[in-house]
Amino acid sequence: MNRYVKTALLAGAAWSALSTFAMAQDAAPQDGASTLDDIVVSARRRDELLKDVPISVSAIGEERLEQTGASDITALQQQTPNATVQVARGSNSTLISFIRGVGQQDPLWGFEPGVGLYVDDVYVARPQGAVLDIYDVQRIEVLRGPQGSLYGRNTVGGAIKYVTNTLSSDPELTLRGAYGSYNQIDLMATGSVPLADNFRVGGAIASYQRDGYGTNLTTGAEHYNKDVLAGRVSAEWEPRDDISIRLAYDRVQDDSNPRHGHRLVAGATPAGAVLPNVYDTRAGLGDVNSVESQGASATVQIDLNDNWTFKSISAWRDGETTTVIDFDNTPAATLDIPGFYADDQFTQEFQLLFDFDRIQGVAGVFYLDGHAEGAFDTILAGAGIVIGTNGQVDTESWAGFADVNLDLTDRLHLGIGMRYTLDDKQGTVFRANYLGATRSPLLGGTVRAPLLVRSNYTNSKDFSQFTPRIALSYDLTDDLTTYASY
Repeated sequence: MNRYVKTALLAGAAWSALSTFAMAQDAAPQDGASTLDDIVVSARRRDELLKDVPISVSAIGEERLEQTGASDITALQQQTPNATVQVARGSNSTLISFIRGVGQQDPLWGFEPGVGLYVDDVYVARPQGAVLDIYDVQRIEVLRGPQGSLYGRNTVGGAIKYVTNTLSSDPELTLRGAYGSYNQIDLMATGSVPLADNFRVGGAIASYQRDGYGTNLTTGAEHYNKDVLAGRVSAEWEPRDDISIRLAYDRVQDDSNPRHGHRLVAGATPAGAVLPNVYDTRAGLGDVNSVESQGASATVQIDLNDNWTFKSISAWRDGETTTVIDFDNTPAATLDIPGFYADDQFTQEFQLLFDFDRIQGVAGVFYLDGHAEGAFDTILAGAGIVIGTNGQVDTESWAGFADVNLDLTDRLHLGIGMRYTLDDKQGTVFRANYLGATRSPLLGGTVRAPLLVRSNYTNSKDFSQFTPRIALSYDLTDDLTTYASY
C-alpha cells in the first residue's frame, strides 16, 4: 500500500510533516478508499479531497473505528495527534476536549468549549451528553488550529466533526454484538428501507452495558459501570433530481453510575484509607446519575444549477444531566458535589456553495438561540455548611461568513476566509452559604435562609468579532502539497 505524507508550512514556523495525513490513508478509507486521492472531507463546509485541504485534518473512517474497537468519541485521543478528548471528572457523558493545548476544562454552564463539536454540521453548544457513542458513523474529522472563519469563535482550538452514514437505496439490516470482560455487552442494529425510488427511512439503535470495574463499598453499587442506550432515526427524500431533504432525530440515555473520587493520601479515619483498587470507592453521596440528550435536524439542499448550490440546516437540541461527585471518597460529606445541568438550543444556517473553473467556496449566515442553566452544591461537613450555586446563560448569536478558494495556477492556490459574529449574552448567578452540611434549597434540600449571599446578579453584554483566515498552498507533486496559513 502506497503511503503519502502531506507536509505543512505553518506561518512563522518551520516545515513539519503531518503524519496524520499519512495515517489517514489507513485510518479513514471511505467506500473502498485506499489512498489520499480517495479520502473526502468536509473541513471547509464542502466535500473536497483531503490532500487538497490547507488545514491540519485527521479523518478517521468507520472501518478504522471498528478495527480499533472505538466505543465512543474519546477514542480520538489515541488516534489523533495533538488532541486530548476525555470524559470530564466524575462524569460518564460530559466531554472535555483540547486541541494543541487549547480547550475548556470546566463544563459549567457559564463556560463555552474551546473546541467546537459538530454532528452532521449541527453545532453542539454544551459539553454535557457530548461523549458521543460511535455507531452509524461514516467518519470523524478533527480540525486542528483555529477554525473561526467557518465554524465560529468557539473553535479557538479546533473542531471535531461527527459525520453519520447516509441511507442506502437498497434494503439493509446490520446486526452487531460483542461480549467482553466485566460482562460487557454491546449490541447494535442499523438498517434502512426504501419506501419509494426517491424516499428512504432508516435508523440505528445501540445498547452498551458493562459491570463496574469497582464497587462502592458504602452503598454496594457498581463503580465505573456502563448503562447507555442510544438511537437515531432518519429519512431522506429527493422530490426532484436537484433537491434533497434529510430529517434526523437522535437520543441518548446514559444511566451509568457516577464516578467518584479515589484517595491518593490516607485520611485521619479508617474510612479515609487508600483503597488497593483504584476503581473502588467509599463515597457516601449516592449513586444517582442520569444524562439525557436529544436533537432533531432538517437539511435541505437545492442544486440551483451546475455552479450554485443552496443548503439550509435547521436543528434543535436539548439535554439534561443529574449527577453527584464525591471528591473525598468517604461516607462523610467532607467534599461532596451534587449537580444539575440543563440546556437547549436552536440553530439555523443557510449556505450558498459555488464551484467554477478556478474559484470555489461557500458563503452563509448562522443563527443560534441557546439557553444553559445549572446548579451545584459544595457540601463541607468539616465547616458545617454547604455552598450553593445556580445560574443561567442565554445566548443569541448571529454570524455571516465566507470562504473562497482561488486556483491562481494549476498548482498554486489561495484560500481566503472571513466571519463576523455578533453575540448577545445575558447571565444570572446566585451563590450563597447555608448552615448544615446537606443539600441546599437550590438542589431540593431543606428550605432555609442563606447564612451569607456571596453573589446575586444579572448582567448582559454584547460581543462582536471579526475572524479572518488566509492560506496559500502549492502542489509540489500530485501527491505532495505544502501550505502556509494565518
